[in-house]
This record gives sequence, structure tokens and C-alpha cells, in this order.
Amino acid sequence: MANDDEFFSEKLRVEEALTFDDVLLRPKESHVEPDEADTTTQVSRNVSLNVPVLTAAMDTVTESDMAIAMARQGGLGVLHRNMDVDEMAAEIERIKRADELIIRDVVTAEPDQTVRDVDEMMERAGVSGAPVVDEDDEVLGIISGTDIRPYLEVGDRDEVREAMTDEVITAPEDVTPREALELMYDHKIERVPIVDEENRLVGLVTMQGILQRREYDTAARDESGALRAGVAVGPFETDRAEAADEAGADVLFIDCAHAHNRNVVESAREIKELVDADVVVGNIGTREAAEDLVDFADGLKVGIGPGSICTTRVVSGAGMPQITAVSQVADVAHQHDIPVIADGGISYSGDAIKAIAAGADAVMLGSYFAGTDEAPGRVITMNGKKYKQYRGMGSVGAMKSGGGDRYLKDADEDEEVIPEGVEAATPYKGTVESELHQLVGGMKSGMGYVGAETIPEVKERAEFVRVSSAGQQESHPHDVVITDEAPNYSPGE
Repeated sequence: MANDDEFFSEKLRVEEALTFDDVLLRPKESHVEPDEADTTTQVSRNVSLNVPVLTAAMDTVTESDMAIAMARQGGLGVLHRNMDVDEMAAEIERIKRADELIIRDVVTAEPDQTVRDVDEMMERAGVSGAPVVDEDDEVLGIISGTDIRPYLEVGDRDEVREAMTDEVITAPEDVTPREALELMYDHKIERVPIVDEENRLVGLVTMQGILQRREYDTAARDESGALRAGVAVGPFETDRAEAADEAGADVLFIDCAHAHNRNVVESAREIKELVDADVVVGNIGTREAAEDLVDFADGLKVGIGPGSICTTRVVSGAGMPQITAVSQVADVAHQHDIPVIADGGISYSGDAIKAIAAGADAVMLGSYFAGTDEAPGRVITMNGKKYKQYRGMGSVGAMKSGGGDRYLKDADEDEEVIPEGVEAATPYKGTVESELHQLVGGMKSGMGYVGAETIPEVKERAEFVRVSSAGQQESHPHDVVITDEAPNYSPGE
């Protein structure tokens, strides 16, 4: 131990910490073709994904549109918390119902309604058919646009009972997609009412819905087939956490910039005891933090200031370069079979697979997806080029919208806040599907280079080499003028 005279100078004998540009993966003999690589992973103790990618809980990145798109592609979107509890519950419900096999909120008709009324009702609701039910919800028939347009057989003032098909093919609640589709093909129909034992309507299955589920065969789904939903909650928001759990969220993310805070740890522990959903705690960046959380957390999220719009490190002087942070947390988490999520600092697909190699099970990105169609940010045009609005949750605007306690600070609208992020713009990119295709494709290429067929094998086989500043420059296109940019590389990133 240093004596008192050496106390301060001893602090300068510091541990070296590395980030993405400091290292490369060492190529190895491989029998793995990139297209054969399996990216299935655990994002929390009880939730697995087919794609190891999450979108950040930021108000210009993830709302229900983004979360639905991500889950359909096999990843996970994490809803931000700059919305009230009722809005959050509605967003979760929208995600959960997006691809549900049985539609519960069914547009129905009554037998004594006029054909005109039902036709207008179906047009307003955007449906082409409706079960006909009595006052006890017993199914009497079904009516479709082909039954009533253009009123060849019946008049527009006739009652529905005269136009409906009264021989209805129904199915029970436990019907499988295959069974429902076979019924539709056998009877040449496009929808099947779902009924209980007393023939009362409880839902509807449509051919469109079944085919849509088939289109997304690698989607992230829960045991009932609904899309997975992740939700951010504040470190002390037990009410929000319970509401999110009740609404059906699969994973709750304790949304704190510095989770290795004793009050945050105890509050997160309390939230874990209150909910059925998995609880991922973050953000952290050291092995000591991981050791204080592994006894109850279902996952750990890593990242102290690496985000492109985060100013935590320059404002507070604190942080941990991301490769070192991930590796330290993973050293502890791996011993307890707890998944690790690398959050922030990823500009390219190569960075993402480096994070996996350092010990992460999945990666979370913000700016990478902020420019997509599904992100809620506003589209703006600068110098003839399209951009989307993007801001850090530590920015002035986000903190005043309700995110101040993420940084353990009050954010009263009448007081000047101490921001740890900025507001910016990111280039418009198109769809999440196309961006995710490029990201995951690049990650699979990295798996091929190290000879790893699965995510666990990447962590086991991968080795790093240090890169000098000259090596960093050599890694990028150099000594040329790029005339056509690749979809997965931009020199401005």
C-alpha cells in the first residue's frame, strides 16, 4: 500500500482501458460461413432473441412502431419513459397485439342494423367483414363486403339478417394457426370467428393475420405468440414498473446513467420483488458494480458515457471505455449466467461483434436506428439532405420532459438543469429492417472470421489484437475518394 506521501501519485498508476477503435478481432481458421451463423442469444435470464440487438430507450428512438418492427425482425425495442403511465401501458398493449393470432377487439354487426349502416361502419373501421352477434354475443352469422356491395341481392335499407351468411364456420380459442388456415382453405373464407363453449364470440382469426405471422417466422415472441416488449422505468418508479408488468412487458430496464448507486441498487431490488417480468439493471461499467447486482438482476446493461450524443464523460469527468467496461462486467456476470447488454458507442457492425467478443450477449443502439422510418424523431432537411431529430436522454429537452432522474438529478422546468447529453440530427436511413439486415449481416461476417457459429462461441473463441492510430486509419478506406457509399459504411459515422 502506498504511504501517505505517495497517495496522489499512486492514483496516476492507472489501469489502461480500451474501446472499439483500440482493438480488432484476430482472424482464425474457420469452417463457418456467415450465412450459417446463429445469432440466437439471451437478453435476460428468461427472454431469448433471435437477433442480439436492442434499440435504446430514447424518446427519439423507441416507441411502439420501433418496438414492433424490432420484435418482428427478432430483436427487441425498449420503450422510453418520457410518457405518462397510461401512454406507456397503451404502447405496450399495441406491441403485444400487433401480431396476435386472435383479434380480441372485433368489429361486430347486429342483425337488425341496416346494410348501409354496417357497410359504413366496416369502411370506417378498415375491415372487410364482421361477425353478426345478438345481445349476448352469440354468433348468428357473418357479413362481408361481398355480401352487400354493390347491393345486388339486397337493398341498402334491408336488415343485416337478410344479407348475412348464417352458416358460420367457427373455431375454439385453442385453435392453432395451421388449423385455422386449413379451415379457411377448406371453406374458401378469409376469417374465422373464435367462440367459447356457448357459441359466444371471443375473437376473430383472419388469413391476413396468419400470413403476416408466417412472414416474420424469426420474430421475438412470448409463450403465447405475442411480440416481446421491453420497457424502461426509472430507478425509483415502482408504480410505473408495476403498471408495465401488468400491461404485459417482458423485460423491465432500470433506466439510470449510474446504477452503481446504493439507493438505485436497493430500489431495483424492490422492483424485482414486485414484478413477474425480467429486470435488467443498468447502466454500469465495472466489475464491482456487477458484483453488487448479480444476486437479483436478470441482466446487466453496460455503458457509462459511450453514446454519440452523451456528454457524461466530459461533463462529469467519469466513465469507462466500452470494451473494458463490457469485459469487466462480463467476468462477473458469466459466473452467474446473467446476460450482459453493451449499450452505446457502436457505430459499425464490427463494433457490435467486438462487444459480443468482449463478453456481451447483446448490443443496444440509439443513433444507429434514430434515422429510420420507425423512429419517432421529426424529419428535417438541411442542405438538401434529409435528417431525423435525435437527442440524448441527458439533453436539456429530454431531461425537462421527465428524464432527469435517469441522471439522479431533479429536472424542474423552472430551474436550469445540468445536462449530460446534446440534441442533434442523424441522417435519414430508411427502414429498420434494412438497417438491421446490414448490422446483423456484418456481425455474422465477424463470426465467420473467428470461426464461431453461435454467440457463445464468439465469446469463447475470439481474441483481440491492439491497434495503433496508424492501424485505425488503415482500417478505414484511405487514399481514395469514395464515389458510392456502401449501405453499411459512412465516413461520417
